[in-house]
Amino acid sequence: MWMTILSFLGGPVIKGLIDAYQAKLKAQTTDTKTAADLAATEIAAQTAEVQAQNQYRIAELGHWYEPDKLMGYCVALYFAKLLVWDKVLGLGSTDALAGFAAVTANLVVSFYFAKRGFENVARIIKR
Repeated sequence: MWMTILSFLGGPVIKGLIDAYQAKLKAQTTDTKTAADLAATEIAAQTAEVQAQNQYRIAELGHWYEPDKLMGYCVALYFAKLLVWDKVLGLGSTDALAGFAAVTANLVVSFYFAKRGFENVARIIKR
């Protein structure tokens, strides 16, 4: 019953740790004990690697007040007001952007939609 609960909550890493620990307990000879120790060490290394990757992802996010994010918020607010307030609710009218403001808004939207694709392509090329 505990195996079912832990495998559901913790996933394969927790299940692997439990299996390695059980194998270590059941090991009778030095060969099987060594193999169980190596398996437990490998799982611990994998767990540490996953935690390091998660910390790296958190570090990549940065702060909410970075310039590219501030521009994104401004454009998102403009389009939210334009679409929700003006068009959906019909409570106002907003002039269309023109000139530099239109180009900048289009670039910001393009940046946010294309950024992830370019990152994925660069990651594939880097391999």
